[in-house]
Amino acid sequence: MVQAADRGQADDDAGGGLRKIIHVDMDAFFASVEQRDDASLRGLPVAVGFAGGRGVVAAASYEARAFGVRSAMPSATALRLCPDLVFRPPRFDVYKTVSRQIRAVFAEFTPLIEPLSLDEAYLDVTADLRGIGSATRIAELVRTRIKAETGLTASAGVSYNKFLAKLASDQNKPDGLCVIRPGEGERFVAGLPVKRFHGVGPRSAEKLAALGIHTGADLRAADIALLRANFGAQADYLYRAARGIDLRRVSADRVRKSIGAERTYGKDIASGSGLRDALEAIIALLWRDIDRLGAKGRTLTLKLRYADFTTKTHSRTLPRPLSGVAEVTATARALLDAQLPLPQPVRLMGLTLSGLVDATPEPPAPPAGDQLALF
Repeated sequence: MVQAADRGQADDDAGGGLRKIIHVDMDAFFASVEQRDDASLRGLPVAVGFAGGRGVVAAASYEARAFGVRSAMPSATALRLCPDLVFRPPRFDVYKTVSRQIRAVFAEFTPLIEPLSLDEAYLDVTADLRGIGSATRIAELVRTRIKAETGLTASAGVSYNKFLAKLASDQNKPDGLCVIRPGEGERFVAGLPVKRFHGVGPRSAEKLAALGIHTGADLRAADIALLRANFGAQADYLYRAARGIDLRRVSADRVRKSIGAERTYGKDIASGSGLRDALEAIIALLWRDIDRLGAKGRTLTLKLRYADFTTKTHSRTLPRPLSGVAEVTATARALLDAQLPLPQPVRLMGLTLSGLVDATPEPPAPPAGDQLALF
C-alpha cells in the first residue's frame, strides 16, 4: 500500500522555492470511528446517517464503498445498492474530539497546519520542529502516531506543493503513503483523469470531456485560449494543474468567516407556527457554536430551501456585532416573519452568522448542507 521514497533524495532541502508539503486524509473517518467504537460493525458495510425519509449518507465504510455507496448519496439509494448496509447516527461531538487528537499529532511536527475539514489537513514541514528533514519520514511518523493515539488509519501524500500532495494522499488509500518527488509532478498528473483534480467537479469534468479532455495529458495539450473561452477564471488554475504547478502556501490558523447551522426535514413544513418552532431549534444549534467560539458577527442570514429545491437567502446586517442570544434570536425571528406567508413549504432551513470578529481559530466544521442536516 505504500510507495516509499529514498530518504534524503526525495526530501532534499527546499531550495529554489520548493517546499515540503504533506496532505493527511483520514480513511472513511466517520464510519471508521463507528467501527472502532463498536466491534460488531467491523468488516460490515456501514453508513453514518439515517436510513429513513430524506436521510443522506454522511460517510461510508470501505466495505460499503465496494457496493457503490458514497457520501452525500440518498439513504434510499444506498440501501438499494447494499441491502445489508448498517446505518449509524452521526456523533459529531465524538468526531470533533478525535479530530483534536489528530491535530495534536500534527502539532508535534510543525506549527504550519491548514485544516480542510475534521479529517484532513495540509502540513508544511519544510522546517519541521524535530529537525527530521525528511517529509516522507515525517508522514510515516504522523500516520503511526495517529494510529497509536486514535486506533484509526490515515493516508498521506508527500510532495512539493499542495495540489500534488492532495492528489498523492488519495493514490494509495486506504492506509497508504504516496510520494511525488521534485520533477515528477507533471508526469504524475499526466496520467490521471481530470475528474481527480481538486476543484474539478462533475459539471466541469463533463465540459472538459465534451472538449475531448479526459486526462492531465489532454489538459496540458489544450490551448489556454480554449480553456479561457469555456472556463473563464478557472482556466488559469486548470492550465497550472495540468503542469503540476501550485504556488499556494499552507495557511495556518485559518479563521472562520462564518458560523452556520441548518436542518433538512423529513416532512415539508408549511405552517407559520411549524416554521417558527423549527427556527428555534436552529437558533439553539447556532448559538451553541457561537458561544463556544466566543464569536460575534454583524450579519445574520436565513436560508430557506423550498419543496421544489429552490433556495432563497435573506440577510440582515447590523452596524455593530450582534450581542447575546436574545439579539440573535430576535433578529432571526424578524428575518423569518418578514417572509411569511411562504410561497411553498420548506424542506430545509438554516441560519448563518458572518462578518465575524473575535472568533477563535479552529479546524473547519463539517461541510454545510446535507451532512449538517443530520444533526
